[in-house]
Amino acid sequence: MINEIKFTEKAIKQVDWLVSKKEPGTFFRLSVLGGGCSGFKYDFSFDKNIDQEDKKINNILIDKSSLELLRGSEVDYVSELMGTSFKISNPKIKSSCGCGISFSI
Repeated sequence: MINEIKFTEKAIKQVDWLVSKKEPGTFFRLSVLGGGCSGFKYDFSFDKNIDQEDKKINNILIDKSSLELLRGSEVDYVSELMGTSFKISNPKIKSSCGCGISFSI
């Protein structure tokens, strides 16, 4: 858990597997970016640089601004009809777009 963000066991296993396929010293970065049709969207990427204000747990990095927007969330890795993906249950979301990628707070 990173300051009240819960990562399920399935999510952590998937992150660890993804990072194991990258060069040593690579981390999985979870960010909230401006964009999408509702104002914000989640971004999953890989990064070798740890900023001073990043929060780190295992192989996961979250920047300070994103951490505030994600506080209270649960990150899971799910299998659904459309495929597998990371799913974030964020109690701060007030609405989301039809595609489910962007949201507003």
